[in-house]
Order: sequence, then structure tokens, then C-alpha cells
Amino acid sequence: MNDTVFTKPIKKQFEFDEEVAAVFDDMLERSVPFYKESQKITQFFVLKNLDEDGVLYDLGCSTASLLLNIHRNLQKHATLIGLDNSEAMLQQARRKIEAYNAAIEVVYGDILEYEYKTADVFVSNYTLQFIRPLVREELVKKIAASLKKEGVFIFSEKVISHHPKLNKDLIECYYDFKKEQGYSEYEIMQKREALENVLVPYSEEENIIMAKNAGFSHCEVVFRWANFATFIAIK
Repeated sequence: MNDTVFTKPIKKQFEFDEEVAAVFDDMLERSVPFYKESQKITQFFVLKNLDEDGVLYDLGCSTASLLLNIHRNLQKHATLIGLDNSEAMLQQARRKIEAYNAAIEVVYGDILEYEYKTADVFVSNYTLQFIRPLVREELVKKIAASLKKEGVFIFSEKVISHHPKLNKDLIECYYDFKKEQGYSEYEIMQKREALENVLVPYSEEENIIMAKNAGFSHCEVVFRWANFATFIAIK
């Protein structure tokens, strides 16, 4: 289904409800620049670091599109687990998983409170930015503690610049991208208002510092377009 969520006046802050879940795959494709490419890079590093009988967690798995792509290309036995706190998203995920008869587990739960097994890889696609900063730091520490030695955390995030003019220009560049995808000025402004104080992005440097402070030995960007970036952190 096509994303028309913000063609009408908003009545609440953004949330991952039934209306959003129904159009979420289209929303991602049209709202995140080079989304497929960033997902391919994420998938590449997942497959490189997921060992035989290993464990992968996708935090904020939404409709499980990434997990399904990984499952299709997996050449070994591994446990793939997706977590999300939106039952509407998980309903969409379960339908897709059942349709493809895929060995993927999706769980309704709080990624801050969940008891993780020792894992090879954690993935988080545009999820950390929706978690309050102080709690976000604790989650990344928990991820690092749950990874085996040299395990990896691959995460994509919207990023900001602390240079005022550059940050303004990055936002303008992004809005031009959204217009090219068919979104109107009205839809763009409606979504921006709905996300106010819900989505709190860090800069590229702040994300790297957060990962290192959490216990990762290395963190760097492996893909970036304007104010969207994909990071890999190595324990």
C-alpha cells in the first residue's frame, strides 16, 4: 500500500500504529534515501559475522523485511530473532514470515528490558533515534555486553550536523529527496511536526563516541547519504 498517512491533519505524535504498519514498507522506500543499498550493506556484514549456530537480533524489526532477506541468503544454521514493541508491525511481519515459510522468530517486547542470549550480531535500523538519549546509552551498553568477542552491532540512524548552516542545508537536501518521491510540502511538514521530540538524532561523531563508551573497540560509518548513516561497531 502507498503511504498517505500525512495527507490529512495530524492529531497525535508519530507512533508505529496500524495505519503506519500497513504502509511502512512503502514509507521506508520513499522516506529513507538509498534504503535498499544501506540494507544490502547491513546484510553483507551480518552474513560475514554470523557463525554456524550463531544468533542475530534485529531490534525494532518492524515488518521483518531485513530478516527475510538475510534468511534467503543464509548458507548456515543460525537463529534469527526480531524484536518490536508494535504489535501492528509484528502482525505484518508474521504474515510475511508465514508466506515465505521462513525460520524467523519475531517477539513483542521492550528492547531495553529483553534478556538477550549471547549473540554474534545485533542490527538496529533507525531505532535508536526513537529512544530517549539517557536510556539509549544504556541500551548500547547492554548490546555490547550481550555480544561475543569481536561480535558486531550494525545500526542505521538519521544524523545531524552541529554546524547550523550545514545542518539546515542537509535538511533541505533531504526534503528535496522526499519531494522527488512524490511527497507534498504539506505531507513533509505534517510528518516533521509529528516526529518533533519523538525522533532525537545524534551527530555522526556522537554515535561513534556512544558506541565506544559502551564498550565497543571500534565504530565507523560504512554508508552515508547527507543526514542518513549506517554504522558498524565491533566489540
